[in-house]
Amino acid sequence: MSNHLSERVNNLAISATLEMAAKARELKAAGKDIIGLSLGEPDFNTPDYIKDAAIQAVNDNYNSYSPVDGYVDLKEAVITKFKRDNNLTYTLPQIVVSTGAKQSLYNVAQACLNKGDEVILPCPYWVSYSDIVKLADGVPVEVPTSIDTDFKMTPEQLEAAITPKTKMLWYSSPCNPTGSIYSKEELRALADVLQKHPQIVVVSDEIYEHINYGVTAHASMAEFPDMFDRTVTVNGVAKAFAMTGWRIGYIGAPAYIARACNKLQGQVTSGASCIAQRAVITALLEPVSRIQYMVDKFKERRKLILSLLQDIPGFKCNEPEGAFYVFPDVTAYFGKTLNGVKINNSSDFSMYLLEAANVATVAGDAFGNNNCIRISYAASEAQITEAMARIKKAVSL
Repeated sequence: MSNHLSERVNNLAISATLEMAAKARELKAAGKDIIGLSLGEPDFNTPDYIKDAAIQAVNDNYNSYSPVDGYVDLKEAVITKFKRDNNLTYTLPQIVVSTGAKQSLYNVAQACLNKGDEVILPCPYWVSYSDIVKLADGVPVEVPTSIDTDFKMTPEQLEAAITPKTKMLWYSSPCNPTGSIYSKEELRALADVLQKHPQIVVVSDEIYEHINYGVTAHASMAEFPDMFDRTVTVNGVAKAFAMTGWRIGYIGAPAYIARACNKLQGQVTSGASCIAQRAVITALLEPVSRIQYMVDKFKERRKLILSLLQDIPGFKCNEPEGAFYVFPDVTAYFGKTLNGVKINNSSDFSMYLLEAANVATVAGDAFGNNNCIRISYAASEAQITEAMARIKKAVSL
């Protein structure tokens, strides 16, 4: 009955991270002892002070539709956060709150792209960027990077990728899936290229901003006065505040883009959950230091997983500066046969680890880099240690 479905949906890829998580759940339900290192989700509970704010909102009878673009006092909290953490000065008409940062990105694509418009995506990129662009009839233009440059695009690569059809540049920093962070100097160099191409709008995805291990300070493209009016800054509370299921994301954007996103959202989902919005006011206005304990734990786990991966032949790793992923190059296994299974690419390797080691990872081709796999270390030290032992055994067979 697929002929009853639209070409748009039939041509849409399934989210690789969600697909692998679903496979892992199926195997667990069948009795397999699966260690899931595929989802980008903190394994912490939402902090009590944020939960208390949600409970208070319930008791205060917040149960009606909110404004499409978010409660005014939440938007004011977002403005405060942007000024405090990023030295960005936004006004209320420039803020739109959505049902997760994924919807924020989708809104921007639908609001800004016409058929055939090109969007530059430094590879690797977050798994949904490419399909969100395609759903808006845009054309993803992938710019390959490598582990040797910490997976960061150079100004020369950006210049070479720009054509008369280029409409946008999307990137994340800290990056999912690599944990790489663009320094302020590196962003300035990219901005200098973009000054020659005033038609290009930048989407700066900063959802992992606070999961930063202190090597490179966080920087925003919109910090530069000559880029502020052409940058959409995307953020949310899912990762750093352990609030993935609360589904709140937001943008700071030029007013004309914010208005367009508000218009679109009003016809699709309207306002985000009223209870979640009230909780996020507290999350954003409390000192960021209150979530540092999670960042400190992620840093310990990063050290652990990198030390264990060093002992596995064929895994080439750099040291991520943020987020909670490693993205090792596993091309040493391509063309080899492991336990009777021929490994031709990252998908083969990731599936082999699931079946032979009972460890769920995500193939790099979903992120635009087929040389690597993504491994999340948002898991306990015991799970990480056991998972790496299983992988080491599986690739030694």
